Amino acid sequence: MDRLSNTVRPYAWGSTTAIPALLGTAPTGEPQAEMWMGAHPGAPSRIARPKSTTDTNGTTATAHTTAPTERPLTDVIAADPEGELGAATVARFGPRLPFLLKLLAAGSPLSLQVHPDLDQARKGYADEEARGIPIDAPHRTYKDANHKPELICALTPFDGLCGFRRPTEAADVMEALGVDSLKPYVDLLRAHPEEAALREVLTAILGADPAEMADTVAEAAAACERLGGAHAPYARIAHNYPGDPGVLAAMLLNYVQLQPGEALFLGAGVPHAYLDGLGVEIMANSDNVLRCGLTPKHIDVPELLRVVRFEATEPGVLRPEASPSGEERYETPVDEFALSRYTLASGAAPAELTAPTPLILLCTAGTVRVGELDLTPGQSVYVPAAEAVEATGSGTLFRATVAARTV
Repeated sequence: MDRLSNTVRPYAWGSTTAIPALLGTAPTGEPQAEMWMGAHPGAPSRIARPKSTTDTNGTTATAHTTAPTERPLTDVIAADPEGELGAATVARFGPRLPFLLKLLAAGSPLSLQVHPDLDQARKGYADEEARGIPIDAPHRTYKDANHKPELICALTPFDGLCGFRRPTEAADVMEALGVDSLKPYVDLLRAHPEEAALREVLTAILGADPAEMADTVAEAAAACERLGGAHAPYARIAHNYPGDPGVLAAMLLNYVQLQPGEALFLGAGVPHAYLDGLGVEIMANSDNVLRCGLTPKHIDVPELLRVVRFEATEPGVLRPEASPSGEERYETPVDEFALSRYTLASGAAPAELTAPTPLILLCTAGTVRVGELDLTPGQSVYVPAAEAVEATGSGTLFRATVAARTV
């Protein structure tokens, strides 16, 4: 197993204090939004592992082992995919770690977004490749051919938006603002079947004249500030994104408040946004995001409307399911990842963590000993497939791996 050195991404919406507080380090004054743990090519974790080489001289082969130096986890996996990931993981997902684990610290709202399903991602990626759109073009929608289901587990109280609420509930929220220019949206939400109502209103919001929409959002934001209560989150969103039509789109969604240990699963086509809080996030290793507001970035409205699932849902708050081994699992329907939590106590029997799949283990509280390594909050290790590993100590440990049903 290897201790991970991880990159913190300084996105503008990130909290300046949450990740430093967990790590026990001084804030820099800059936002620290996400700490990535895994083998994403954009910011792979690094490990200090000796590198073995073999020189051949005629019939004689000589093995050499270099001193430990930090190497990207992507390179380590590429050198021996089956040894690192296990044969079953490679057969199912190819020679790459199929998940990415993060600490996510939202100090202000993230963009309102959805993710495609696997078929949509493959077709969209192939289409944009065929049309020769550069992968880094601002208007490029599909960065890869993979879907991006994700799970966020709260470490602190965590606010977010998840899935469409009932159209009549959204109509009530908008009508209470007393803004005349919102009346057509209110009427649409009350007059149509659910799917048609939600589709028509989101289409109208994203297609409206920008200047007129900015005025409407400003009026709505002032009303939210005045009313407070259930409207307070939208006032906060509008403060960060003045004039953005996503402020109104957010009113179509369920507002969710997670307590520590609770989680949300975000499947394909479900509109969502994280607003505030610190959590552990795990996702399929993809960059495919379709935005629908609260961002200066490109919004591909036609493709967005094809991907969004226009159905009202109750936000399914997940709580971990305990097992006799002490593992508390967050059950999801995806193959790329599985997340579980261990709450360890001093003097208790070791928690057995060995799996036929690769693991990333993250400490979020206390001090946990994994093998010969001591972990404090925010520290993590990578464990190759089938390597024996157990944990002791007093603290909380998250275990990220590939779903057992895939191996």
